[in-house]
Amino acid sequence: MKKIVRIILLSLIGIGVLSTFYYLWKKAQPKVVVYELVSPQNGTIENKTVATGKIEPRYEALIKPQISGIISELKKEAGDKIKAGEVIATIKVIPEMVQLNSAESRVRVAEINLSQQQQVFDRQKQLYKTKVISKEDFETSEAEYKRALEELDNAKDARDIIKDGINNKSRQTSNTQVRSTIDGMILDIPVKVGNSVILSNNFNDGTTIASVANMNDMIFKGKVDETEVGRIHTGMPIKLSVGALDNFIFDATLEYISPKGEEENGATLFEIRAAAHIPDSVFIRAGYSANAEIILRQATNVQIIPECTIEFNGDSTFVHVLTSEKEGQIFEKRPIKIGLSDGINVEIKEGLSSDERIRGGEKQETKK
Repeated sequence: MKKIVRIILLSLIGIGVLSTFYYLWKKAQPKVVVYELVSPQNGTIENKTVATGKIEPRYEALIKPQISGIISELKKEAGDKIKAGEVIATIKVIPEMVQLNSAESRVRVAEINLSQQQQVFDRQKQLYKTKVISKEDFETSEAEYKRALEELDNAKDARDIIKDGINNKSRQTSNTQVRSTIDGMILDIPVKVGNSVILSNNFNDGTTIASVANMNDMIFKGKVDETEVGRIHTGMPIKLSVGALDNFIFDATLEYISPKGEEENGATLFEIRAAAHIPDSVFIRAGYSANAEIILRQATNVQIIPECTIEFNGDSTFVHVLTSEKEGQIFEKRPIKIGLSDGINVEIKEGLSSDERIRGGEKQETKK
C-alpha cells in the first residue's frame, strides 16, 4: 500500500515539473503582434475653433410711455406681430389734484372773461352798425372777443389733458395710447392691466411697456478665448448650430470682434457678433443657445491619414509602410511631410502614395 502511494506522489510531482517546464517554454516564445492596416484617403481637413453664445435680434426696442398713469387696457400680447404706430396699451391718467384745481380755475376765469368780452362785442357791434364808432374800434373789440374764445378753448384742453390725458384735438395722437415705434414681433410685455407706469423723461428711463424686435434680422453673440482671437477676422464664414432645433446648422458671417477682452473664471474672453443667415422656413426664438464653429484654416480634396499612425521625432515625422505579409507583417520606416491637422486626421504632402498601406493600431496578439 505504501508503495502505491509513493508511486502516485512521484507521478504527481513529475506532472507538476513537466507542466512548469511547458509553461516556461511557452512564455519564452517570441510574441507576434498584428497591426491594423490603413490606406491614405482623400478628404477635407479643417482647423476650427468653437465659440458659445446666443441668437439674438440685432435691434430690440423698449417701448415706454410718455405719460404716467395706470394700464387700463392691453391690446397686444407677447408673440404678436406688430407694425410701427399700432397701439400696444392704453393708459388711464390719475390727475394730480392741485394741478386739476388750477386748471378748473383757469377755465372758470376764461368763461368769465369770455362773457364780458361778448357783451362788449355785442354792444360795439350795434354801435358800429349805427356808425357811432369807427371800424377800427369795432375790429379791436372783435379781436378781443376771439382772443377770449381761444383762451377758453385752451383752458378746457389743458384741463382735459390733466384730467384724462387726452383732448378732442389730439385724440388720434394721444399720449395715453402707447404705440410701437418699429415693425417686428413683441418679445415681452412685462406689465399687466392695473400696473402703475412712469413716463419717460430726461430724469427717468420710464416703465417698459413692451419690447419689440425684428425677428428677420438675427445675430449670434458669443465669446472667444484670447488664444484664438488673433486668428480670426471679420468676414470669416461661421457654422452655427442650435441645440434647441436638434442641432440645426446654418451659415453666418463674422462682422464684429471686440477690441477689449473681459476676464471670466481666470480666462480673458473677447465678444464677437455674426450675422445669421436663417432660412424663411425656420423660426428662431430670441435667446436660443448656439455654438459657432469658426473655420481658421481649410484644406480640401487632400490626402489624409489618422494622426495616430504617425511617429513624431523632434521636427521629423515618420510612418511605417507595409512591405511584405509573407512571413508576418514587415514594415519600413519612412519619413513624410505633413500639413494641416484637425487633431484626428492629418494632411500628407509628401512621402506616401494612395495605394500604399501603413501601420495602424495594434489589432491582436498571438503566441507561437
